[in-house]
Amino acid sequence: MAPPITRDQVLKTGVQVYQFPQGVLWGEGQVAYVAIGIAASSDEHLGLLRQLTHVLSDDAVAEQLKSATTAEELRALLMGEKQSEALKLDNDMLTLDVVASDLVTLQALNAGRLKEAGAVDTTFVAHAINDKPLNLGQGVWLNDCAEGNLRSAIAVSRAATAFDTAGDTTAMLVTVSMADEQPVEVLKRLSDLLLNKKAEQLLKADAATLLALLTSDDVNTDELLSAEFVVRNEHGLHARPGTMLVNTIKQFNSDVTVTNLDGSGKPANGRSLMKVVALGVKKGHRLRFTAQGADAEQALKAIGDAIAAGLGEGA
Repeated sequence: MAPPITRDQVLKTGVQVYQFPQGVLWGEGQVAYVAIGIAASSDEHLGLLRQLTHVLSDDAVAEQLKSATTAEELRALLMGEKQSEALKLDNDMLTLDVVASDLVTLQALNAGRLKEAGAVDTTFVAHAINDKPLNLGQGVWLNDCAEGNLRSAIAVSRAATAFDTAGDTTAMLVTVSMADEQPVEVLKRLSDLLLNKKAEQLLKADAATLLALLTSDDVNTDELLSAEFVVRNEHGLHARPGTMLVNTIKQFNSDVTVTNLDGSGKPANGRSLMKVVALGVKKGHRLRFTAQGADAEQALKAIGDAIAAGLGEGA
């Protein structure tokens, strides 16, 4: 990628892709099968990076890239043309602290979110609003519909104060549009939390933590430390500062996730450069780092120091 000091030499944004079917050694014992070079004159490349890293984070697609035999097949894979739409579950699908005294209010909110996301049709909406959801216990309810699922997505609404529904406590409603198997993992995590009597974590969590609980394995809010930092890099968190950040995180044994609070709100593995860059972090964006492990406190301090120092690009 063209560094900031050479951006004025870039005539127009371009991408060059090289494939190495047998793999080549690429720094610190890593093996590369596909190398992608990007030239961009501004931060317009961030959208392209998000697209590429979203695709490359799919292990199945990564395997296909190794064995692709034509340039067109490589292009189609990298542009996501052979992928089904990813599960829609991010900040846009959450409605928290709802002032409500009946379940139908939460039903309508979730149905509206799913419809707005293009995940369901009017048949789904009608059933989602009119059919009574399933009580999972501990204040959590679930509903779906066998018809009108256009893409996989999950909407969550949570009442500011729990209320009574025919003698049962109601605090949160999860509405699922299931066009493929993607929602299953989220439902498994939800089930595990309820079986372990940890619904309270869902009911008290902020948006970022709620998404982490539903989309990440082994999240224990009792053992987590977190900190928020603002990225000051002029061109955001592109490959170079992203690499510096990931290398800082890798110095520690703790598990670290990164959430762009000004982006989708979904947590990413802090040890994966692709997933960190895919967060689409721009100058001024707030990042929340959540660490779990024996050296979590030290990891967060080092991350904060690295960001304050400019992640290799100067403070």
